[in-house]
Amino acid sequence: MLIIPAIDLKDGKCVRLEQGLMDRDTVFSDNPGEQARKWEAQGAELLHIVDLDGAFAGEPKNRGAIEAILKSIEIPTQLGGGIRDIGTIEAYLELGIGRVIIGTAAQRNPEFVKEACKLFPDRVVVGIDAKNGMVAVQGWGEVTDVTAVELAEKFEGFGVSAIVYTDISRDGMLQGPNIEATKALAEAISIPVIASGGLSSIKDIEKLLVIESSGVTGVITGKAIYTGAINLAEAIKITKSNQ
Repeated sequence: MLIIPAIDLKDGKCVRLEQGLMDRDTVFSDNPGEQARKWEAQGAELLHIVDLDGAFAGEPKNRGAIEAILKSIEIPTQLGGGIRDIGTIEAYLELGIGRVIIGTAAQRNPEFVKEACKLFPDRVVVGIDAKNGMVAVQGWGEVTDVTAVELAEKFEGFGVSAIVYTDISRDGMLQGPNIEATKALAEAISIPVIASGGLSSIKDIEKLLVIESSGVTGVITGKAIYTGAINLAEAIKITKSNQ
């Protein structure tokens, strides 16, 4: 299982939100490139980047910070936030992003995901964000009447590399991930699932390792590693010893 550090970008700075609320943000660094180097030095094998401004605006908003990150590290990256068309995907991949994450556009137009997977094999991830089991879109500002499992099942056979599943109610709250919902989603589909939201301790990682066999291949961590609740290097070591 991969432990994937997150860099969430707002106004060019590394921030963490509570429950996806833009007015409940904490700035952890004003140097995204330096922060990325720190996570790479601690053993990260993949970096998760979110353009928060882009997620709300529906178009890229933090290109400068993203370029700074890419120039600073050698490990692969995946990026989401404001990706709504093929042109944006092309631009990010040409910039050096490893995989793009389609969120809002995936819920509204699954055929867009299908087209993207055909054009860019193995480089498309779908982000599913849920509140009380229901999919939320537009930077989590709008909750739909579609369940996370129903949406995920639409992408079977498209060639999606992974599903990033975020429980909004737990994101940034250090309350532990929603193990039950993550396991249920992973078992309902054949696409690998990356857990996100609420990771708070090494014990949470141990709980996720138990459901790794269900198809949970990674976990994204943000606030826990920024505050020191989890030591990234230690967490990675535990996953390696479990292999």
